[in-house]
Parts: sequence; structure tokens; C-alpha cells
Amino acid sequence: MSHDLRAELEGNLPGSPGERLYIQCEDLFKIYKIADLEVVALRGLDLKVRPGELMAIVGASGSGKSTLLNILAGLDQPSAGRAYVGGRDLLTLSQGEMVEYRRRAVGFIWQQTGRNLVPYLDSVQNVEVPMILAGKPKKEARERAIELLDAVGLSHRLTHKPSQLSGGEQQRVSIAVALSNDPPLLLADEPTGELDTVGSSAIFELFGDLNRRFGVTIIIVTHDPAIAAQVDRVVAIRDGRTSTEIFRRTRADGNVTRVVHEEYVLVDAAGRLQIPREFLESLHISERARVALEEGHVQVLPEPAGREERR
Repeated sequence: MSHDLRAELEGNLPGSPGERLYIQCEDLFKIYKIADLEVVALRGLDLKVRPGELMAIVGASGSGKSTLLNILAGLDQPSAGRAYVGGRDLLTLSQGEMVEYRRRAVGFIWQQTGRNLVPYLDSVQNVEVPMILAGKPKKEARERAIELLDAVGLSHRLTHKPSQLSGGEQQRVSIAVALSNDPPLLLADEPTGELDTVGSSAIFELFGDLNRRFGVTIIIVTHDPAIAAQVDRVVAIRDGRTSTEIFRRTRADGNVTRVVHEEYVLVDAAGRLQIPREFLESLHISERARVALEEGHVQVLPEPAGREERR
């Protein structure tokens, strides 16, 4: 582990006093081989997540966001780079350690509820299964399952099977299942993809409640633009790299407190940043740009007209 990375994970990074990180991804690459083709899903991606943070990852289809989530869940391995979660180096875990990581350190929620729930078990039994497999006594597993179902607002649906529940209720049971072994990290891949607007809003609100109640770190991958109002931070991925971040801030304006959203372009460890495509197009910047350091800021300028002709 590099000196800077170790310092940051331990909260001693210069310029970030006291900041601790639960997740640190650095220069991640993921390449899939399909027949004779190579598809690059991640292209040097960086990501930092603090313990107990509630955040979302957004991006177009094929941007790499689900690939990143699968790596953090221990369901896939990066081709290169570094991925640390809770002090674990995901690239060096043995097969047994990875199984233990998936079982106890991370909870995962799929978009399709059929992948989260056993259809012939009722709600309590679905939540009990991961705990029993992890060796928890039956009585303790039952008590924990009832507690979690109450936390997701389903104390009146304990004995209902998935087919007897609405889509939103099924996803609530899925969240309880993912939390059953009390993981410090909860990952959700398009958890509202099969729900309507009202159902989606309720699920996002529930994630906020659970984040505050249990202190669990939550990362949500979604296409839903309304997520910015429900989480503390939104990270956008474009072309396999993190490109922008949106923070939700509370501002006091006299006697009025208002919520504002501030957007930033990310600079990776190599000093690269992704300028929004619409900015480049408006300035007619394609292959090259001039960069100038000015008083307190950096200028990005298009290539002078006529440069091509002089070559």
C-alpha cells in the first residue's frame, strides 16, 4: 500500500485532518473479454467514501457504475488498480476470505426482487436465512428478522410470501435481508427500477432512515435524477471514470434555512479531470486544448484558429 493511501485510510492525509475513509478505489480498470473483443468498463476510476455516508452513483448505461458496485460487493475482480473496503484489499483476499466478506461485511440489493427473495418463504423466513447460514441461533435470528422488518415498515407483513406483497414491499423485505447480518456496507443496484415514482421516493426515504438509525454506509446506483434530493452526495460516472460530484448543503440565509446542491468536477490522482462534453462542444475543443494558470484559477482554452493550416 502506498504511503499516501495508507495515511488517508487512517485519517492522516495532509489537507484532510481527521477524515477517515471506508472505501478507497484508486485507478481501477475492468476489462471484459467477449469472444475476440475487449470491452473496457472502468478506465482508471477513483472513488472515496467516508464511513456512514449515504451516497448515490449515477451515469448512463454502460458507464461502468454497476461494474464498480459488483467489485465493491466482491462479486467481480478489477483487472488493475486498488480497491480497499473497511481496510480490506479486495484484490488480495483469498477465496475463503472473499466468501466471508460477502457474507458479513456487505449487503447487496438487486433491482429484480426475485434475485433477493426466496419465493416459497415468508418475510421473516427470508430475512432469517442469511443469519442462520452464518451460524446465528434460530431464536436470535427470528428476533433480529422481526426487528429489521419493523425498521423497514413491514411489521404487519411478517408471514406474507413475496407473491402476496407489492413491488415496494418486496424491495423493503430485500433491504431487510441485506441488513440481516448487520453489514457496515449496503449496496443497492437500481433498487427502484421496477417501482413507480411514489414507490421510488419511499424507498429512497427509507435508505435515509436506515442510514441514520444503523449508521450503515450506503451506496445506491440509480438512473433516477430525483436521488440528489435524498442523499448527501451524488457521484457521476462517465466513460468508466468518476466525472462530477454533487453535494447537498444546508445554507442559512437570515431566518431561512435552505438546501442547495453544489456540483464539482473531479480531479483524479494523476491530475486528470473530465470537462463536461457540452462545455467542450460549445468551445469547439476536440483533441487539444490550451491550459493557463491565472490568478486563483485555471483557464482551459480552445486551440487557436489556423493552427492546423500552419503544420
